[in-house]
Amino acid sequence: MVTDPSEQSRTLEIALELSGEYLRGLPGRPVGPRADSVEIMTALGRDLAEAGIAPDVVIREMAVAVERGLVASSGPRYFGFVVGGALPASIGADWLAAVWDQNAVLHAASPAAAAVEQVAGEWVLNLLGLPAEAGFGLPGGAGLANVVALAAARHAVLARVGWDVEAHGLYGAPEITLLIGAEAHATLESALQYLGLGRERVVRVPTDDQGRMRAEAFASLMMGVEGPAIVCSQAGNVNSGAFDPIARIADHLDGRSNTWHHVDGAFGLWAAVSPRYRHLVDGVERADSWATDAHKWLNVGYDCGFVACRDPEAQRAAMSTRAAYLIHDPSQRDGWEWVLDSSRRARGFALYATLRSLGKSGVRQLVERCCAIAQAMARRLVEVPGVEVLNDVVLNQVVVRFTPRGGGDADQHTRAVIARVQASGSAWMGGTTWHGMAAMRISVSNWSTTEADAEATVAAIIDAHRAV
Repeated sequence: MVTDPSEQSRTLEIALELSGEYLRGLPGRPVGPRADSVEIMTALGRDLAEAGIAPDVVIREMAVAVERGLVASSGPRYFGFVVGGALPASIGADWLAAVWDQNAVLHAASPAAAAVEQVAGEWVLNLLGLPAEAGFGLPGGAGLANVVALAAARHAVLARVGWDVEAHGLYGAPEITLLIGAEAHATLESALQYLGLGRERVVRVPTDDQGRMRAEAFASLMMGVEGPAIVCSQAGNVNSGAFDPIARIADHLDGRSNTWHHVDGAFGLWAAVSPRYRHLVDGVERADSWATDAHKWLNVGYDCGFVACRDPEAQRAAMSTRAAYLIHDPSQRDGWEWVLDSSRRARGFALYATLRSLGKSGVRQLVERCCAIAQAMARRLVEVPGVEVLNDVVLNQVVVRFTPRGGGDADQHTRAVIARVQASGSAWMGGTTWHGMAAMRISVSNWSTTEADAEATVAAIIDAHRAV
C-alpha cells in the first residue's frame, strides 16, 4: 500500500501531538513501569493481520498499548544506570534525522551526515582535551566504543611485531597481555570476548576500597610483561564513580615498547569539561584510545557513543574494508571506516545539535550541577540513622546502604528499600552488589533534575527506609 502525502502528514502530526503530551506529563509521571512486557504484548496484538492499517491509526494505538510499560528514564527523578535524558535540541535533531533518513555509511550516501559527524566529533575531542588529530567515530554506545578501540589496539600491537590480524586472525599470532582493573566494567570484558581476546585471559589489577586500580600493583604486574600489551584503565567506576590513577599508569608505560593504553570512560570522561573535576582525569590525554557515551551524561538521547584513537590509521585498519561498488573518496569522511556498523542512523545530527545548544559553558554547567546534586543527596541521606553512603562522592554517583532499626539483615533491608521506592513511582534507582554488600545506586545524570526533585527523592528514600 502506497501512503499518500496527506496520510503521511497526518501521521507526523499525531506523532508530534503524542510526543508533546508525553513530554508535558513527564515531570509528574510515575517513574517506573506499571506493566510488564507480557501485558504489553497482549495489548499490542500477537498476530499480524493480512490487511494493513492506516499509519496514523497504528501510531495512536501503539502509543496507547505501550503506555503502561514506558519508563520515565528521560524524566528528572530517574537515577538508574547512569541514564541521561534527551535535551530539546537532541529530540528535534533526531526527528529530523528520521525524516531525512540519511545513511551515515559513506560520504557519497550523505555529505550532510559526514560533515555534521566530523564537526561534532572535533568538538568532543576539544571538550575532552584529547588530541585534535585523533581518529573518531560514533558507535551505538560506550560498550561498542570499547570494541572499536580494542580492535585498533589489537591491530597496532600485533602490526608492530609483523602480524596482520585483520588478514590472518589470531591463529598463531603472538600472545597479547591484557591488564584490566579488578572492577572494570562488564562491557570491557564483552569487548574482549567479541574480539577473541578472552574475558578470562586477562591480568586483573587489584583495586582499592573505591574501585580504583592500585598504581603500585599495576607497576609490579607490568614488570613481568614481555611482548605486546594492552592496558585498560577506567574513568568513572560504574558504582562509585572513582577514577583509576590514569597519569600514574601512563608514567609506568612511558618508555615501554609496544603497549597500548585504553581508557574506558563511559560517563567519567566528561569530568574533563569542568575545572572543578578535571583533576580526576589527569593524564587522560596521554592514552592511546578513549571510549565514552553521549547518550549518558551529555543527554543526547539514544543511541550515541564516541570512540577516539590517537592513531587514526590503526582505527581505520581495524574497522574498514573495500568493495567495488562502494564509492570511496579518500579526501572525504566515510563513517563506516571508524565504527563497526556500516548502514546506520546519522547520529551526528543529534550530537551536533546538543553541543551547539549547550556550548562549552552549558556542558560544564550540566556536569557540575549533577555532581552538586549528588553530593547534596549524599549529605542529606547520611543524616538519617541506619543510612550509610559507601563511596566517596567524587562525581555524580552515590552508593547507599540501609540497616534496619535494632540491627538485622542489611542486605535484605536495602533491597526492600529499593523495591519500595521503585514501586511508589516517586523515583527510580537501581540496586547493586558492591564489595559483597547490597546497595542502592543513585546516578544523577539528567539535565532536567532540579534540587526540588532531589529533595523529593531523598524524602521518598527515607520514608521507604523507615516504613520497611
